[in-house]
Amino acid sequence: MSASKDDKRKPHGKFATKLIHFGAEIDEATGASSVPLYQASTFHQADLEVSPEYDYTRSGNPTRQALEDYIALLEGGHRGFAFSSGMAAISSALMLLSQGDHVICTEDVYGGTYRLLTTIMNRMGVESTFVDMTDIEQVKTALRPNTKAVFMETPSNPTLRITDIGEITAWAKEHDLLTMLDNTFMTPYHQRPIELGVDIVLHSATKFLGGHSDVLAGLAVTADSSLGRRMKQIQNGMGNVLGIQDSWLLIRGMKTLKARMEVSEKSARRLAQWLSEQPDIDYVYYPGLPNHPRKEIHEKQSLGYGAVVSFDVGSGEKAKKLMSKVRIPLVAVSLGAVESILSYPAMMSHAAMPKEVRLQRGITDGLVRYSVGLEDIEDIIEDLEQALRS
Repeated sequence: MSASKDDKRKPHGKFATKLIHFGAEIDEATGASSVPLYQASTFHQADLEVSPEYDYTRSGNPTRQALEDYIALLEGGHRGFAFSSGMAAISSALMLLSQGDHVICTEDVYGGTYRLLTTIMNRMGVESTFVDMTDIEQVKTALRPNTKAVFMETPSNPTLRITDIGEITAWAKEHDLLTMLDNTFMTPYHQRPIELGVDIVLHSATKFLGGHSDVLAGLAVTADSSLGRRMKQIQNGMGNVLGIQDSWLLIRGMKTLKARMEVSEKSARRLAQWLSEQPDIDYVYYPGLPNHPRKEIHEKQSLGYGAVVSFDVGSGEKAKKLMSKVRIPLVAVSLGAVESILSYPAMMSHAAMPKEVRLQRGITDGLVRYSVGLEDIEDIIEDLEQALRS
């Protein structure tokens, strides 16, 4: 018996296959081999008595819907949402909280998330406590009567600390707390937090999911239908949706996620090992190194180590000199692209964090973050060697 049309279109197979065959890869109307761009702001309603699936692009668009279904499939969640940036996705998730609520957050979280919680959400009456989430006792101590959510980032940005996702979610469920996790560094290829009990998974899709430094986007996936309805209300009400062109670009970029991640991670592992052998490097942060204090926990919940390596050259002066000498990576904000990107957290991703707070979290003036791209690893190492020695 031949498969039905619906069976043929239903995503089958393992992760790599789902990246290509995700349910909307062939246009039903024309057979086109990519999702059509529905470049329309509004949709004709043939019958006012019958609510159409699409009426206005802020509320829904077929191109964006294909992307949202795509990320929900990859994360193993109930419903996906596409936003205008990673911070738009994070801020929308935090809008589930109300005045008087309290959130426990990873202390060395991305600087934009820290800024959102400490300069905007606090004015809305939402309180935050930042803790070392590698220590479950610190998380438990931070619990208040008004605590409503736990926000995790693992590996953390930029010191790559590892939170035990299952441990945190099990504790959070005991206290009826909402759990959110920024999965930007690992992507659903390496880590699927919903399978470990997380309620909402978040991405700066600008990074590894897009992968080409040409799109700004954020994604969120909810674990159940109730949260999905609430997130849809926030997305539609705030209107911070992803544009149609960017939705299409992100779909295109995601198709090569596995291939890109495998090459970049292989190079990152080699780079981390090489850096750890250099006498003028104070410390190397990478969960794949044998000396990483939470390596076993990371391996328990993730299928790989990722493509980001952070290392401390000892001082701000040395870090800035390194930035001026490298030839291969972009010296820039962001990560997760086909080209390598070297960033300086103290003046880039974590510039909004007060220096004393930043230093307490191990984000020193000598710390740099290397996002390994698709260049030949021998060239990357040779370039870093000349920059460190010159």
